Amino acid sequence: MKNAVIHIYFVPGLAASPKIFEFLQFSETNFKLHFLEWLIPLSEHESIQDYSRRMANLITENNPVIVGVSFGGIIAQEISKHLSTKKVIIISSVKTSNELPKRLKIVKKTKVYKLFPTKVITNIEEFTMYAFGEKAKNKVELYKKYLSVRNSKYLNWAIYNVLHWNQTKPIENLLHIHGTDDNIFPIKHIKNCIEVKNGTHVMILNKAKTISKIIEEAIS
Repeated sequence: MKNAVIHIYFVPGLAASPKIFEFLQFSETNFKLHFLEWLIPLSEHESIQDYSRRMANLITENNPVIVGVSFGGIIAQEISKHLSTKKVIIISSVKTSNELPKRLKIVKKTKVYKLFPTKVITNIEEFTMYAFGEKAKNKVELYKKYLSVRNSKYLNWAIYNVLHWNQTKPIENLLHIHGTDDNIFPIKHIKNCIEVKNGTHVMILNKAKTISKIIEEAIS
């Protein structure tokens, strides 16, 4: 009997385009890949539950695998609450709000995130200079390619929901892949994950072969 094709839906990181998944490699015989684009929130006050329900409506296959990177991992978990899934896999992300680093909890408490000039991201060149300084000029093209969502309503909404995600227990049937050198969500705060040695927060780009193998073995 021929094995059924497994459908995998991918959710990119905050402000990122599905191009971040371009280096993953899977058997075309066994897997069908689908790449979700970020929706613009109906307002900056749209709940993460309502937003994720709208994202879930983009999934047309039954019993899919959902893979999310960083903030996309949070959204992947929320999407799974609205449909039946074969598995949820998060990469460079968090399973609960307890895994957020202390500095992000401070940012939430002090509300300093409200001062972040998200509108400047609509001009990626200015944002790169603002955030990373002169040395980052040569990275502008990279950011243009992978950070494609520059809508300030979306950015304000996403930053708020990273900080205010209220998940206290991991969902069932979840696999967590995390890099040992992740500087956004340091691994010292992460429990029960598959570690990728020397993996950074953007390891979806430079550790794609390793990540592909882990995912394939987990869902085959």
